[in-house]
Amino acid sequence: MGSTAAASVLPVSAGSGENLVLILDYGSQYTHLITRRVRQLGVLSLCVSGTAPLASLEGLRPRAVILSGGPHSVHAAGAPAFPEGFLDFAAAAGAHVLGVCYGMQLLVQSLGGAVVPGERQEYGKMDVEVTAASSALYGEAETGKRQTVWMSHGDEVVRLPEGFEVVARSVQGAVAAIEYREMRFYGLQYHPEVTHSAQGMETLCRFLFNVCGIKADWKMQDVLDEEIKTIQSTVGPDEHVICALSGGVDSTVAATLVHKAIGDRLHCVFVDNGLLRYKERERVMTTFESDLHLPVTCVDASEQFLSKLKGVEDPEQKRKIIGREFIAVFDEFAHKLEQKIGKRPEFLVQGTLYPDVIESCPPPGSGRTHSHTIKSHHNVGGLPKDMKLKLIEPLKLLFKDEVRKLGSILNVPDSFLKRHPFPGPGLAVRVLGDVTQGNALEVLRQVDEIFVQAIKDAGLYDKIWQAFAVFLPVQTVGVQGDQRTHSNAVVLRAITSEDGMTADWYYFDHAFLVDVVNKICNNVRGINRVCQDITSKPPATVEWE
Repeated sequence: MGSTAAASVLPVSAGSGENLVLILDYGSQYTHLITRRVRQLGVLSLCVSGTAPLASLEGLRPRAVILSGGPHSVHAAGAPAFPEGFLDFAAAAGAHVLGVCYGMQLLVQSLGGAVVPGERQEYGKMDVEVTAASSALYGEAETGKRQTVWMSHGDEVVRLPEGFEVVARSVQGAVAAIEYREMRFYGLQYHPEVTHSAQGMETLCRFLFNVCGIKADWKMQDVLDEEIKTIQSTVGPDEHVICALSGGVDSTVAATLVHKAIGDRLHCVFVDNGLLRYKERERVMTTFESDLHLPVTCVDASEQFLSKLKGVEDPEQKRKIIGREFIAVFDEFAHKLEQKIGKRPEFLVQGTLYPDVIESCPPPGSGRTHSHTIKSHHNVGGLPKDMKLKLIEPLKLLFKDEVRKLGSILNVPDSFLKRHPFPGPGLAVRVLGDVTQGNALEVLRQVDEIFVQAIKDAGLYDKIWQAFAVFLPVQTVGVQGDQRTHSNAVVLRAITSEDGMTADWYYFDHAFLVDVVNKICNNVRGINRVCQDITSKPPATVEWE
């Protein structure tokens, strides 16, 4: 990203100080869950690249460091390893280090132990038995007891470094947990953060509170107070800020927070890019004016966006085009604002969230090979390198549910906070292929409105994380009005989730689906087939593109 990312770091000092948990990411699909579980326990956790230069951690003094799992073998060429000097860094900070799966094997190998390809690979649910008479991770009362955990490893530890002891083994005899209390090193060969590990949270609690002595003192109010201070120190007393409002929860909370920090020097802009939902422009502008009392200017740039998207089918290209056009609109808005107030705005506020960052960069960061970019978010990977405005992203390291809590403290209306997420690129990623072909956008708007309204009428809206329709660029044969039709198909998708990083599909009653399909086929011209997406995430993503 060529711009300066200002006010985008979650406040380490916000009620946390010496109670920070640093998580080094080695590519596991569960790494974000560790981050969330620690935060749910009232402790600030930050997730960074497991291979990031040690200089990037300068100033951080974590009480605990958790080395995540990962898909690689420690023996593989180019397998990720913690940065040179990391163990000295942890020792200087007085940090306790917990290796999880790959993280444990990496710790063992780095300290002189032996890790080999396992003869008995262990994946999925497995029982482990606490074997040590005294264990910091489990406590004395657990000795000899078994618990079900979630294993995922092909390699296994066969020789421990000097000073370590085995405190738990799997029923197959593999090392499941290790400790070296004097040096503050610990390891688990399973994932305590997933729900499949029945007592995993209990073990995590013991590590954080009993072993590390961390206090659960991190609160959303602390995040709010610290972010306001950060914004006020970043934005000069006479500087102005533009905020990109989408009508969603994220940008609304971000705008409300920045408005609280700098008042009327915030100038919000809502862009109609031609890719909005049914009557979205009218509904959102009314809410901004009547409920949030934010200064908002609406810019109709639909022709500008759609002309640039004409003929484009590649989803990554769509996102990058949309990202560039948004910035072009904001630059033009900034120019007009400069003419009006006599000073050019220096900053742009965006409601970027942690999942956006995680998915847009190959976590743990660019240039690393042990994880993969899922997609470029229009406001992360799609930004141009020559962008003139400096970014303010106060929510960049928060999950969706945390943003909603923050919004509640800021008195953002509950009806707004409960809105389902809507992708920044809008319907461009829900019309597969060229979005300008025929009347695909208008058809999709109608289908989506019928589907979502039916969910609201059934009292299901708050039970579902996100619900939407997808327009397929294929035509199918049907029979409507006793005549053969050759029309398009749409897909309905509804999911449940906590943070959008993982998700399950929502199981609708048969009668509900019958009613919705009938309404769509009877009221939307050009649709003769309705399908339902029943794929979880993973293996699918939430959106189709």
